[in-house]
Amino acid sequence: MLTLPDTAVAVLGTGVCLPDQVVGNDTVAGPAGVTAEWVARKTGIRTRRWAKPDQATSDLAVAAGRAALEDAGVRAGELSLVLVATSTPDSPQPPTASLVADELGVRPGTVAFDLNAVCSGFVFALATAARLLRGPALVIGADVYSRILDPTERRTAVLFGDGAGAMVLGPGEPSLLAARLATFPEAHPLIRVPAGGSRIPASADSIDAGLHYFAMEGRAVRDFVLDTVAPGIRDFLRDAGVRAEGLAAFVPHQANPNLVADLAAAVGVSAGRTAVSGAEVGNTGAASVPIALHHARAGLRPGDLVLLAGFGGGMSAGFALLRWPGPGRSTNASR
Repeated sequence: MLTLPDTAVAVLGTGVCLPDQVVGNDTVAGPAGVTAEWVARKTGIRTRRWAKPDQATSDLAVAAGRAALEDAGVRAGELSLVLVATSTPDSPQPPTASLVADELGVRPGTVAFDLNAVCSGFVFALATAARLLRGPALVIGADVYSRILDPTERRTAVLFGDGAGAMVLGPGEPSLLAARLATFPEAHPLIRVPAGGSRIPASADSIDAGLHYFAMEGRAVRDFVLDTVAPGIRDFLRDAGVRAEGLAAFVPHQANPNLVADLAAAVGVSAGRTAVSGAEVGNTGAASVPIALHHARAGLRPGDLVLLAGFGGGMSAGFALLRWPGPGRSTNASR
């Protein structure tokens, strides 16, 4: 179903936080039993960023949130909502959003909670925030995947990086035109972290078995993207009355640059209008869509149509159509 916001929702600002540590393919290839050339050829990824040992997801989220608030000209005390999309929270409890809200200095009573739709999380959070909007809202996608990777597993260890991206929403000239969220639960085994929850609690045995590592069926995930996500995007655009060639920018989840190129071709969007940030920062989970959007926005003009497309564990997919705001709504704050 095509969902339209209840009220006019404007994009007021964006921001990102990428850790300082740049990790090349040589670093990840050896433990995974492959070569740097193999990683680049198979994925299109050249580098990724890893958080410092003392950095957690909330630290990256706070930095991205501050950058977005500065960009928007909004004070933390004005926020009505802080929503953090992540599948790598600081800890099972409390919500990472509570830590972020506290560090930013929001007013007591401000709503703050986490949302987990894995790599679809930011688009799910964006659509959710639009429904709850009563004043300025801060939506953040943040993940630190480097902490849950098996360095010997080539299907996952070479793909992921850490980062956070944020967006401030508020009442105003409509930027969010439509959204669609979908889950395909029969495919949930394709992406998983088996242990650490109530099914398989943390124990010495679960750790020894490597059950706390991220696991993914790479080929099946690729099939899901091309066989399910691509047609879903085409249907979404049709129902929104937009042709693929009418998009100024297509901003998909950065699973890897090779898959992004195949998805864009299946949707009918040219390479020149497809945002690709994964070559430099890798797959940053729920942060990948806002990070890719932040990198792409320098080439956007007021009124341009932008399509966001998240997809990931669950399996889930989320699409959002934006009309890019005019001057004074989104400038160039970053970190």
